[in-house]
Amino acid sequence: MASAATLIHGDAISFAIDDDKRQREKAVVRAAQGGDRSAFEELYKENVRRVYALAYRLTGNPNDAEELTQEAFIRAWQKLPSFRGDSAFSSWMHPLTINAAYSEKRSRGRREARVMPVEDLTVFDGGAPEETPGLGVDLERALAELPNGARQVFVLHDVYGYKHEEIGTLIGVAVGTSKAQLHRARRLLREALQS
Repeated sequence: MASAATLIHGDAISFAIDDDKRQREKAVVRAAQGGDRSAFEELYKENVRRVYALAYRLTGNPNDAEELTQEAFIRAWQKLPSFRGDSAFSSWMHPLTINAAYSEKRSRGRREARVMPVEDLTVFDGGAPEETPGLGVDLERALAELPNGARQVFVLHDVYGYKHEEIGTLIGVAVGTSKAQLHRARRLLREALQS
């Protein structure tokens, strides 16, 4: 068992490393804000995996997640002058990614509504896909198969820790709707994982 002195010393090293990392990130952000594209590329490389993971969890589709990741970083470049550095760059990317996802969802809905009314889609409904016996459903696959609203609320609440009020503000739904979608997502995930 480690002594108290070792733990305190270990914590001091950890704080020093974290502080050095924060100072380095601030310097890179300042350089990027000054127009240094290589500095922004460094921020991109440092954060692209986290942004993609969030985008994938929000969309449930790898291709859409890649596009959403690129859109989030385009927005980050455009809005970089407004980044004050009060939080980590990765924390600042979070709402940018979520907002990009909802903007894309809204514009996709408008495009699809112009092409074909929703009522006409019943012609193409082939029913539920056949289940293959013996194949387990992993969490990522089950998450990807959730309806969009339920998946997004589940990811924001249970994975990233947002409160229902924050989710409502981010995605433009009532708190009650957020709670209902979370309940629905949990139920559907439970059913998918138990089958």
